[in-house]
Amino acid sequence: MNNLAHDHNNRRMELVLAAASLFRDLGYERTTVRDLGNAVGLQSGSLFYHFRSKEEILVAVMALGITRTTEQLEAALSCADNPRDKLAALFRVHLNSLLGENQAALEVMLYEWRSVSAAARPGLVVLRDRYEALWQTVLDEAAAAGLVGSDTRLLRRTLLGSLHWTVQWFHPEGEMDVDRLADRMLALLLREEPSSTC
Repeated sequence: MNNLAHDHNNRRMELVLAAASLFRDLGYERTTVRDLGNAVGLQSGSLFYHFRSKEEILVAVMALGITRTTEQLEAALSCADNPRDKLAALFRVHLNSLLGENQAALEVMLYEWRSVSAAARPGLVVLRDRYEALWQTVLDEAAAAGLVGSDTRLLRRTLLGSLHWTVQWFHPEGEMDVDRLADRMLALLLREEPSSTC
């Protein structure tokens, strides 16, 4: 990759990360192109050298959040030896991503979906389905091992909904950190004491 392309990619990423915070804090509709430019030191018109539209920036924010989380989950599952440890990986990765470095992008994915046009949704649906397929596979294995009930599709939706809601009430300065929260939520599902994971 030449220096020009490298600088372009770095600038795009800087813009996507800034947009994630602005869209999360102000809302997509209320965030102006000027706001986006000011956040990264660009004139409004210069943004369109990197993206064709404001919506394309929104889609890039959402894609970044779900792609990073998927990659992290795939890595965690690759070092999990059994269904119990794979379940633990689901909870830990999801919460660490949602409540950590990917929080802004994932919150935008959760709460600004209505702002994505029908034409732009299919690519994001593919990314979302890829992530949820990892969950489904692990839950199916856990059900076969007797760790969870057999209605794994409803269970997946219920668990993800519960985990997503933690952005509304979890405080990092509270009584437990994210890993402890993940272990405790998993223990509620399994009705057992949490064990260590890789």
